[in-house]
Amino acid sequence: MSKFRNIPLPPRLIYGRGALNQLDCVLSSHRKNRHSPFIYILDHCLKHKKNISEKLPLDGNDLIVYADTTLEPKTKQVDDIRDRLKSAFRDNISGIIGIGGGSVMDIAKAVALMLTNKGSSADYQGWDLIQNPAIYKVGIPTLSGTGAEVSRTCVLMGPEKKLGINSDHTPFDQIILDPDLIADVPREQRFYTGMDCYIHCIESLNGSYINAFSRTHGEKALALCREVFLDCEDWNPECDEKLMMASYLGGISIATSHLGVVHALSYGLSYLLGIKHGEGNCNVLDHIEKYYPEGYAEFQLMLEKNNIQLRKNICKDLGDKDFETMSKVALGLEPLCENALGKNWKDEINPQVIKKIYQEI
Repeated sequence: MSKFRNIPLPPRLIYGRGALNQLDCVLSSHRKNRHSPFIYILDHCLKHKKNISEKLPLDGNDLIVYADTTLEPKTKQVDDIRDRLKSAFRDNISGIIGIGGGSVMDIAKAVALMLTNKGSSADYQGWDLIQNPAIYKVGIPTLSGTGAEVSRTCVLMGPEKKLGINSDHTPFDQIILDPDLIADVPREQRFYTGMDCYIHCIESLNGSYINAFSRTHGEKALALCREVFLDCEDWNPECDEKLMMASYLGGISIATSHLGVVHALSYGLSYLLGIKHGEGNCNVLDHIEKYYPEGYAEFQLMLEKNNIQLRKNICKDLGDKDFETMSKVALGLEPLCENALGKNWKDEINPQVIKKIYQEI
């Protein structure tokens, strides 16, 4: 197999404060006909945010679907939205617009894919299983850090695992990056989501898959994370801009490299305990100094600087079967383990090693 890959990234991007106002212009040339709606999938937390809902260029049969993001996005949630839209509009939909954090970005991408592919979204959890291109889709993040606005995956909780739909058909056709939309994010949520980006960079830059392309983007994203979470004395609009760009560049970095041990173990926590992705990453990094010593040390400084207290003893009431389930999820992410530890990664990490780490979390 060739080492060269065509990297699928969103081909169009609008950036800047007030960029959301350009959405009508963006969508106008993509409406199939006057009866073919655009479907807006919004985080349920945005239901009463008039600064967003009142700016949506709704027309005709356009529909807003509020996605519950209390828990990690699920394959069933994606399938239910797809079925609802199919029942109401058949195949006459102009496009999907996802507005929210990483969960909504992933739900929107997955729904757009499942409108053109048969079966359940759980059937496509893995790498390059999608057969047909998605319908037109736009991503507008209201949180920054996950890189979901630029990535080729939509991470979902399935019946048996937490795993992304990884496909060249997954990325958005258009993204709109408006720093105004992340200005009022609560402090802890901003930290946990921002740490997702920081950890993307740590895992990418220290991985065996690293290359000049991913290093270039990862190093700049890492520098921006340091400016935001270590150097800023008071949160200000410039911090929003830096974090939004860090998320974008960090997402590009992992497009040609990969994630690592933190994400692998975090997926296990999310699958069994429902811990949100960003917080789960922080819980794991706090206990695996061995694998990322420099990133671990810097992360401790970021926790202190931003006055963040991680939850403790999350796994104290779990039994052997629970640890076995989480380990199975983590070890099922073989590309992540190989990126972190090399081709002989199975010599270094196994269910017993993982269980010991989980027991400390």
